[in-house]
Amino acid sequence: MRVLLVEDDVALSEAVCGYLRAKAFIVDAVLSLAEARVALVSAQYAAILLDLHLGDGDGLHLLPSIRELKERPIVIVLTARDQVTDRIRGLDAGADDYLIKPYDPGELLARLRASERRRSVGNAPVLQLGTIEIDLAREMVRKKSVPVTLTQKEWALLRVMATRPERIHTREVLQDALYGFDDGTDSNTLEVFISRLRRKLGRTHIQTLRGLGYRLAFSTEED
Repeated sequence: MRVLLVEDDVALSEAVCGYLRAKAFIVDAVLSLAEARVALVSAQYAAILLDLHLGDGDGLHLLPSIRELKERPIVIVLTARDQVTDRIRGLDAGADDYLIKPYDPGELLARLRASERRRSVGNAPVLQLGTIEIDLAREMVRKKSVPVTLTQKEWALLRVMATRPERIHTREVLQDALYGFDDGTDSNTLEVFISRLRRKLGRTHIQTLRGLGYRLAFSTEED
């Protein structure tokens, strides 16, 4: 899952980024509304963590731009304001959830995973691909009931495809899932990770649709 963190407290931003990246999330961090608007047209996000009190304005002013996106991300408002009216204002403006600062990073992680489960097809806790089981909630993969060990990048890539398995995922979307703003990449890196996943899961479980992208295959065939 690729996440945009809009937070002008640098220390807090670094702490949240470090925690979520350790949990295999791709996180881009910006400090202002202006930077957030640039980020929204530069990458596709599954979730946005949005501080309300920013140096260049109220974080809620970003919500109209978010609503215009073709693929609307989940928005979780992060705010030190504990007034009920502020929470209501955020939800009425289009936010999906909120957390009051200071918040426990484990609770933030739980909110993100819950939003991910809501996006998964049929809200099923486990996606079944033949003898492959992908558990998004627990971040576990099994093949014939045997755990499959994935690296963070491999899991980040599989997470995108498993969250919306009915879709064809373009190269651009999958590359966005692998890399944040500050990461370097090259044109062959995506194929490397696709190849690694195929070796671990079975080559029939990831389809290549030439000129379009990749998709998980609900095939019962085994390699």
